[in-house]
Amino acid sequence: MRNPTWKVILVWAAVVFGIVLIVPNLIPEKTLDALPGWVPKQRITLGLDLQGGSYMLLQVDTAAVVKDRLDTLSNETRSQLREARIGYSGIGLQGQSVVATLTDAGQLQAALERLKSINQTVGGSAFVGVGTTELDITGDGNRVTLKLNDAAVTARVSSAVTQSLEVVRRRIDELGTREPTIQRQGADRILVQVPGEKDPANIKRLLGQTARLSFHMVDMNADPSQPPPGDFVLPGVPGSPGPQQYVLNRRAELQGDNLTDAQPTFQNNEAVVSFRLDSIGSRKFAQVTQDNVGKFFAIVLDDKVISAPRIREPITGGAGVISGSFTVESANELAVLLRAGALPAPLTVVEERSVGAELGADSIRAGAIASGVAVVAVVIFMMIYYGLFGVFANLALVVNIILILAGLSLLGSTLTLPGIAGIVLTIGMAVDSNVLIFERIREEMKHGRGPVSSIQAGFDKAMRAVIDANVTHLIASLVLFEFGTGPIKGFAITLSIGVLTTMFTAVTVTRVVILYWHRRTRPATIPL
Repeated sequence: MRNPTWKVILVWAAVVFGIVLIVPNLIPEKTLDALPGWVPKQRITLGLDLQGGSYMLLQVDTAAVVKDRLDTLSNETRSQLREARIGYSGIGLQGQSVVATLTDAGQLQAALERLKSINQTVGGSAFVGVGTTELDITGDGNRVTLKLNDAAVTARVSSAVTQSLEVVRRRIDELGTREPTIQRQGADRILVQVPGEKDPANIKRLLGQTARLSFHMVDMNADPSQPPPGDFVLPGVPGSPGPQQYVLNRRAELQGDNLTDAQPTFQNNEAVVSFRLDSIGSRKFAQVTQDNVGKFFAIVLDDKVISAPRIREPITGGAGVISGSFTVESANELAVLLRAGALPAPLTVVEERSVGAELGADSIRAGAIASGVAVVAVVIFMMIYYGLFGVFANLALVVNIILILAGLSLLGSTLTLPGIAGIVLTIGMAVDSNVLIFERIREEMKHGRGPVSSIQAGFDKAMRAVIDANVTHLIASLVLFEFGTGPIKGFAITLSIGVLTTMFTAVTVTRVVILYWHRRTRPATIPL
C-alpha cells in the first residue's frame, strides 16, 4: 500500500486552495478592495437573517394588466374603424371585452374582417407550437364584441410578472445593494430580500411607483371641466407652482421607452433630472419641439404632470431636463426609476418585515456556537472511541470544513441560518463515513488479517456504503434546491457542497494520512 504522488499533491493543493479562498472573508472589505486584481476577492455573503435587511413580498396588479390591454384594444378598434370609414356611435368596455356599436348594421361583416388584423397570437413558443389568438371576435346586429380569452389573460399576466421581475432587479441594482434576492413566487408574486438595507421605506417607495413616463402637448385653450374629444385631464404634482389640472392631448408624443440615461444634476441651484434619448426618440423630440415652439410640453409620470415647460426653441441634441421642485433625494430617486424602466403594472406590498442588524449578529453568534459545539463534540467522541484513528478522522474533518467554506466563497453563495444548519449536519455526516471505514477495518482485524490487508480491505469494502450514503444525500439536497425557495435553497447549497467535500476527505484525505502513518511507524497491530 502506497500513496501515489498525485494523491498527495491533490490533497495538499486542495487544502492550500481552500485556505486561499477563505482568507478574503477574514480581511476587511476596504483592505480587500485595495489589493491587486489577481488576488481572490470572492466572499461569502451573509443572508438577510444574519446581517439584517428588508423582506418584501410584492403582488402584480393583474386587473391593471387586463385593463391596460383593453384600453389599448379600444384605441386600436377606434383607429381601424376610422381608417375603414366604418361609422360607430360608441366604443366601451364590458368585463374582459371591448364593445363597438356601429351606426350601420350593414357594415357588420366589413367591421369583423377589418378587426381581425388586431387579433394577436399568444402563448406560442418553440415547445408548444404557434399558440392561440387572444381575441374572440363576434358580431350581433350592429354590435361588435372583442373578448380577451382566458389564454390571452394568462399569457399577459405571466409576461407582466416576468417583466416586473426584471424592472425590480434593475431598480434594486441601481441602489448598489449587494447580493439581493429577487425571485418569482407563485403566479403573480415577487419575493424581494435586500440584506443590509437600513431604510426599508426607501425600498418600498422605490418599488411602489410604476414610473411610466410620457410626453404630451398641453391644450392651453381647453376647459379642464369639459375637455374636447382627443384630450384628457391629469392633475399636477401637489405643491408644485403650476396649475392643479392640465388638459393634455391624449396622443403621447414620446414614451419613456426612448430614454437611454437619466442623472440627477443641478440647474440654477435647483435639483433637476437630465435625460438622454435614443436615436428614434431624438428625432421625435426634435420634430415635436420644432413644430411647437412657444407651446407647453407636459412631462407625465404615473398619470401626474411633474413639469410642463414652454418650448422656447427646437431641441435637436436628444437631451433634456426635467424640473419640478425636486429635492436632491427625489431627483436621485426619479433618475433611478427612469434608468430602470417602467413597471407594466402596479405592485402591491402584501407582506413586509425587517430584520435588525443586532438580531442578525445574534443569529451569527448562535450559529457559531452551535457549529463550535458540534465540532468539539464530534472531535472528542472520535478521539475517545477510535484513539489515534479518531485523530486522523478529525484532521480530515478540519480539511472538510475548510473546503466547505472555500466552496461557498468560490460560488459567492449567500450564507443563511439554514445554511449554517447544513454545515453542522455535514460535520456529522463527514465522520460517519470514517466510522464506516474504521468499523470495516476492525472486522478485518477480527478475522485475523494483518495491518496492511485490514486497512486495504477496510477502505475497499466500505467504499460502496460510503458512496451510496453520500449519493442519496446529494440527490435529496439537489431536490431541495430545485423545488425549495429562500432558506431551503441555502440549506440545500451548503448540504450539497458538504456531501462532495465529505466524499473527498473521507476517501482521499483519511487514506493518505493513514498510509503515511503506517509507512513511518510500521505497527504490528492497528490501535482501533
